[in-house]
Amino acid sequence: MAKSSVLILFRCIKDLTSDQQNQPQLREWYIYGKPDVPKASSDITSEVHSELTRLQNIGDWYSAVQLVVESGDPKAQYLAANDWYRLRRSLEIIKACGLPPSAFEVPYDSFKHQRSSSVSNSSLVTQTSANALGDQSHDLDYDFICFFLTNQRVDLYRSIDLRCEDMLLGKPGCDGILGEAKWLLDVGLSPNSNSATRAIGYRQAMEYLERCRERQGQSSAGEFHAFLAEFQRASRNFAKRQLTWFRNENIYHWLDASKPLDKVLDFLTNAYYDQSGTMKVPECLRMRELKSRKEGSALKSYRTINRHFISQQDCSEILDWIRTSL
Repeated sequence: MAKSSVLILFRCIKDLTSDQQNQPQLREWYIYGKPDVPKASSDITSEVHSELTRLQNIGDWYSAVQLVVESGDPKAQYLAANDWYRLRRSLEIIKACGLPPSAFEVPYDSFKHQRSSSVSNSSLVTQTSANALGDQSHDLDYDFICFFLTNQRVDLYRSIDLRCEDMLLGKPGCDGILGEAKWLLDVGLSPNSNSATRAIGYRQAMEYLERCRERQGQSSAGEFHAFLAEFQRASRNFAKRQLTWFRNENIYHWLDASKPLDKVLDFLTNAYYDQSGTMKVPECLRMRELKSRKEGSALKSYRTINRHFISQQDCSEILDWIRTSL
């Protein structure tokens, strides 16, 4: 029986506030499958919750990590600080079967090893080597066709900077990321204490508001613009890491997102129904992997140009809200 085809389309910086740390892993699991680790019983889940919740409530991350390391998972010490979900899951797996999570084969790692071996002597570039998945596709439940849409780096960075500004617009306290960050602080969370407060934008906003609270709600326009610049820089750096990750995954066909939408959609539709197995991205839609000297120079000289927050007066409403609500 023929397998169904699944077309997967990713866009760089799709959601700045999503769980950025787990994005690559979720993509891997979706395509290749999750590791076959045992599911913990309700008794084990309750036991682990009891052991770790006490330490989490007092913020003793170090002791919690040592508990899991001593239980049998030495790699727990390399988890991101305050990643309580993964720490809890590691202890559940150990108690369920006596083995740490690293003892179970990750399907993605197996496929990547096979793929690396099959193309090690090939000089094909990313776009043309994307068909390498086809060599192993008979072992997957579906035939995956994977695309990655992105713009030239300077254009991408420009749109990211504007997106960060947009997330600060609206009525202060009701709309925008600052109001959400204040709510997280009000319920007792600290920046970088869990996956939500580690997310780009939330972390910077919470840290900024914490500094304002220490000064009884006082903030200068310069301090606000410094927070915005840090938010924008962290977002651009995340986009750069995304590009690096996708560039190292040769199953993705790279598409130029600046091209007309109707042409991109026509190509994707044809690619989905293509049965020849020789589908190639047309030159007019292909994102160039190597930047020109001009593009490299533009990247080196890149400077943020804000659209909404330019002068001191542009953030006065936000500063008034901070002064009266913190």
